Amino acid sequence: MSARRAPSLGDIEALGQRALAAIPEEFKRHLGPLVIRVEDFPDEETEQAMELETPFDILGLYRGVALPHQSVAVAREQVDMVFLYRRPILDYWCETGEDLAVIVRHVLIHEIGHHLGFSDEDMERIEEA
Repeated sequence: MSARRAPSLGDIEALGQRALAAIPEEFKRHLGPLVIRVEDFPDEETEQAMELETPFDILGLYRGVALPHQSVAVAREQVDMVFLYRRPILDYWCETGEDLAVIVRHVLIHEIGHHLGFSDEDMERIEEA
């Protein structure tokens, strides 16, 4: 990544893929197929569903069926996805000065937590401990 241009969608995806590859195997084996998708912002439908004031209010999103709610009796039509929203992530990066790779890793792991069935409150407690 160049200091003269903002990281691209591909740059953020590469950071996400590196973070996913670094997850310990004992957790990774529970993930199953998981797609990381990077977009500049959430779509309008997501903004409305999440009741966002601005599209900068969300850094990532898990879409799929969390593991505790999956069943072999119900066929799944879509693969689980983690969305990383580039512009809000870059905005947060500029505001905080944190390492971009650390931010992307944190967002990815947070969204994977939803895939594993954890709520935002569960993950806040885990992070505080």
